[in-house]
Amino acid sequence: MGVHRITSDAAKYYAKREKILGSGITLLGTASEKLKNLNNEQLEKLGDLAAMLLPHAPGYAGKTMPIIARLFWRLAGVDEKEFKFAELDEIEKLIDELKKEIE
Repeated sequence: MGVHRITSDAAKYYAKREKILGSGITLLGTASEKLKNLNNEQLEKLGDLAAMLLPHAPGYAGKTMPIIARLFWRLAGVDEKEFKFAELDEIEKLIDELKKEIE
């Protein structure tokens, strides 16, 4: 077995995207188990997170993001929002912030 190194810019972006997408999906799952303990602001932010993940999520994961966003927004008591593009760094920052609040 050889050592796998991420060297190209495309490979670095892909690895970062996969890490953030995995962290985001894990956080959404954790939050879904703690719904009773979350306030409306947190639920809204979780919906925002799912919406932000949409353009970065391939395949079936991407198809579920609008569904998840709408469910969290509905639980928060807010109307559906526009799905906007967010850079990975912005998403990572939101994940870290929500992780501290939820876990």
